[in-house]
Amino acid sequence: MGPRALKLVALVPLVAPLLWAVVAIYQELQAPGSVLGADPGEALVHHFGEWALITTLAALSVSTLARRARFARLVTIRRMVGLFAFAYATLHLVAYVALLAGFSAAQLVEDLTGRAYITVGFAAWCILLALAVTSTNAWQRRLRRRWKLLHRGVYLAVGLALLHLFWLTKSGYAEAVLFSGVFAILLLERWFARQYRT
Repeated sequence: MGPRALKLVALVPLVAPLLWAVVAIYQELQAPGSVLGADPGEALVHHFGEWALITTLAALSVSTLARRARFARLVTIRRMVGLFAFAYATLHLVAYVALLAGFSAAQLVEDLTGRAYITVGFAAWCILLALAVTSTNAWQRRLRRRWKLLHRGVYLAVGLALLHLFWLTKSGYAEAVLFSGVFAILLLERWFARQYRT
């Protein structure tokens, strides 16, 4: 399977959460509360935040799967998956600003300075922004060795995103624990690969 075919196959699950949100919003306009529940704004913010974390972990998983399956060509979709992760993180932020903060600058400043889970979540988004901007081949050539160092910031972004999730979760930590477990497995696999050059 060539790089173009791989990207087309990967595109389907990457776009699906966005299409679900579009359909859900349409159905909510027809019958309020039918899909997104009593608080549609909070439901959309959670939906996009959840998929931002899932796609970021998926982007990290690409290298692991390519290495373990001995399918090096799989790495060609890593940038696309990473850009979708940033897109969902941005939709998460925009949904929060529009639907929960009501575009209020005062509310945004209060939340960023007074709510730690929002502060770390915004910090994670800023890191993903830097990675998305510098994801091109031109930036890779420009930054050279510093490019790899910069893009290791994805680990910090995931750590901050998990902290954000743990802090905002009021009950039932299964989702946060599951994501943390996946992240830990990916980190251990990378450590193992470096130690034994697998």
